[in-house]
Amino acid sequence: MLKTAKLRLLAIFVLSLLVGCSTTVADNTLSSEEKAEGWELLFDGKDMSKWRNFKKTDINPKWIAENGTMTLTGKGGGDILTKKTYKNFDLKLDWNISEVGNSGIFILVDEKGKRIYSHAPEIQILDNERHKDREKPNHRSGSLYDMITSPAESHKVAGEWNSVRILLKDKHLQVWQNDIKTVDVVIHSDKWNTLLKNSKFAKWKGYAQTLDGHIGLQDHADRVSFKNIKIKSLD
Repeated sequence: MLKTAKLRLLAIFVLSLLVGCSTTVADNTLSSEEKAEGWELLFDGKDMSKWRNFKKTDINPKWIAENGTMTLTGKGGGDILTKKTYKNFDLKLDWNISEVGNSGIFILVDEKGKRIYSHAPEIQILDNERHKDREKPNHRSGSLYDMITSPAESHKVAGEWNSVRILLKDKHLQVWQNDIKTVDVVIHSDKWNTLLKNSKFAKWKGYAQTLDGHIGLQDHADRVSFKNIKIKSLD
């Protein structure tokens, strides 16, 4: 009787593991629910054709598909952006930065300025323990760069994977890093204007004036990897 009960419990445990595994979504894929909701993969683990370099038609070979990641292998790869533009969207991705590394995720990118960051707000990617940019709190990972500081509990050490969600709807920008909200602001609101006035971008003509644009990833001369890049247009 006791042996039968133990076997039954073991069977239930194994079945629960199997069920759990069956509902796990593999990297760089969409679940059936995500497909039904209109999510789009921006990288499937191999194909980088939805991306190009800033003001270019192709992508530099220093950006490679490697072990299911889209990776910048070194200095000179250049900033990249999506071929499509987005106005209202829900973006999710995972990133992994090298030690002493720096990178970023840009939104509302246009190509009217000299650099990808000339007009585009940036969500920071950083080795918060080693990179010198850590000295300014709103330059740490998950922050709206030079404007809003991310909470320390959203940070992980360099070399670990981080998840980011960027939700932009009718200029309401919200960001989560590792499931912790780091940014909540309406672009062009009084709060935004005050933050902008106190930032390095105060006199940058055209900064954050574009209401739709590309998603961008930064080349800051450091190795950085991305995966599970997916977006849902809310327009």
